[in-house]
Amino acid sequence: MDVQIFGVKKSADTRKALRFFAERRVKTHFVDLAERAASLGELRRFAQKFGVAALIDERSKAFEDRGLRNARMSDDRWLELLADEPLILKMPLVRQQNRLSVGLSETEWASWVSTT
Repeated sequence: MDVQIFGVKKSADTRKALRFFAERRVKTHFVDLAERAASLGELRRFAQKFGVAALIDERSKAFEDRGLRNARMSDDRWLELLADEPLILKMPLVRQQNRLSVGLSETEWASWVSTT
C-alpha cells in the first residue's frame, strides 16, 4: 500500500497524517506544497469527489491575507487559485489509489489500512 500526502511540514494535521501512516508501516510519498504545488489535475480529482468548497481552508492565514472571505468565483477559478496559492488548501490531501480524503481523517485512513 502506497499513500500520497499533500501538505506542508508546518501543518499539524499533515504531521499527524505522516505519523499515522508511519506507525502502521505504510509507505508514503509526501508532496510539500511549500516547495511544489499540486497540479491542477490532481486538485480536480479531489474537487470532483468533495467539491471545491471542501478544499478551501477558510481559517488559514493565506485565505484571510488575500481577502477571500467574500470572494465569489467559479469552481475553475478557485482551482486555479488553489494551484497558485496552496496554503489556502485544507490539509492534508491524502490519496491512496482511487481513495481520497481531505483534512485529518484517521478513521477513514484506518479503514484503508485494514482492507489491504
